[in-house]
Amino acid sequence: MSDLDLIALACETNAAYLALGNERFEAHGATFIRNRSTPHRHDANGVCLIRTDNAAVFDALLGRVDVEYAGYTHRRYDIDPLTPPLVAARLTMLEGYKPSDLLVQLLEGDLQATPPPCDIRQVITEDDWAAYRRLDELWWRESSTDPYDPELHGELSRSFRAKQPHVYSWLVWVDGGARAFLSSWPGENGIGMVEDLYTEPEYRHRGLATALLARCVDDARERGVGPILINASPSDTPKLMYAALGFRPLYLSRSYTRVLNAK
Repeated sequence: MSDLDLIALACETNAAYLALGNERFEAHGATFIRNRSTPHRHDANGVCLIRTDNAAVFDALLGRVDVEYAGYTHRRYDIDPLTPPLVAARLTMLEGYKPSDLLVQLLEGDLQATPPPCDIRQVITEDDWAAYRRLDELWWRESSTDPYDPELHGELSRSFRAKQPHVYSWLVWVDGGARAFLSSWPGENGIGMVEDLYTEPEYRHRGLATALLARCVDDARERGVGPILINASPSDTPKLMYAALGFRPLYLSRSYTRVLNAK
């Protein structure tokens, strides 16, 4: 399979992952994703797979977005390598939009690692989810410039849990507690995904992340896929770890987000 074919399938997989647990519909040469119960969740409410190269159709798209997301506190557009250049240029001209990039990496062969033995368990019970949320709060406080908001975190957690049972989430247990998490999904078109890797700071550099990646890759492949995606920040170091484990860089995607009324 050519890289162009892989990129097309990978774009579809990323969009399908965002759509899990949410409404999804097509209009004006793009895919709309929406969840009325989690209106502050940016990646559950936005437009992706934009394929129109017609300026008039794109204008109609902008108008439709304002209708479909009326009352929401943000607007979001995702672009990828198959998005026509006109779209990126037009989005760049819109006032108030902040761009952010993701590096999409792809594992086609075996994971290049021998992970240490770890107590890895699937997230199933409410106690498991409480342990997951504790780690997710640590991630928020460590990585976000916004102050921690328990109400918003609850909304984000509900949005993520809506992706079950298609997405499996996993925890590593050490010293009587959950110390790291990662999720796995086999996708819908032959390309799967592992997503949202986090390790509690005091437990880093012990191989927990590598063990989780190995478990999640195995799970996705046991459910029928070959190539597997992972997304990383271009400005952060995890991309180097993923590359060392066999994930090669495939493409950059970009989100344009405008916050209208911050939560």
